[in-house]
Amino acid sequence: MKHLYLIRHCSAEGQEPEASLTKDGRYQAVMLANTLRTVPFDKLYSSPFRRAKQSIEPLALALDKSITIDDRLSERILTSEPIDSWLEELEKTFNDTSYKLDGGETSEEATARGLRALEEAIHHTKEYALMMTHGNLLTLLLRHYESSFGFDTWKSLTNPAIYCLTFDDNSYQSMKHINLERQDTQ
Repeated sequence: MKHLYLIRHCSAEGQEPEASLTKDGRYQAVMLANTLRTVPFDKLYSSPFRRAKQSIEPLALALDKSITIDDRLSERILTSEPIDSWLEELEKTFNDTSYKLDGGETSEEATARGLRALEEAIHHTKEYALMMTHGNLLTLLLRHYESSFGFDTWKSLTNPAIYCLTFDDNSYQSMKHINLERQDTQ
């Protein structure tokens, strides 16, 4: 059995690739490390976006593991141009997986990109791997395995969002949502 933890990054200051974690996001990253520190990860993968790398760094330090940066874990590109109606347009991409805006990716293209990274991670992992990614791509990957995941799932995702997918002989078996262990601060 192989276990792949798919995780949405912690709270960030923005959506651009160089956006950093907020103060709460930095706290979430420490709590994420506390939540997952007992999992014997073989491999840690991350999107190249700063917020994703900052989300996984406390765990990597706690486990003394290196982080493999994988561009295929970058957030899905909706469009190359800023648009006011981005939420409505994003919903369309969940209803029509071939729908594409100028300079953007279809849901099919983004899912295929993410699946290539996921399948490679499963292949190279002895038992446990972690992939730090972004909300839209995470939802598309989860939807590949469980068709009930969609736009409403994306809207309800937390930062971070943690899912463990189990594979047997590279064949998908199950999915489990993992709650972040939070500690009150004084």
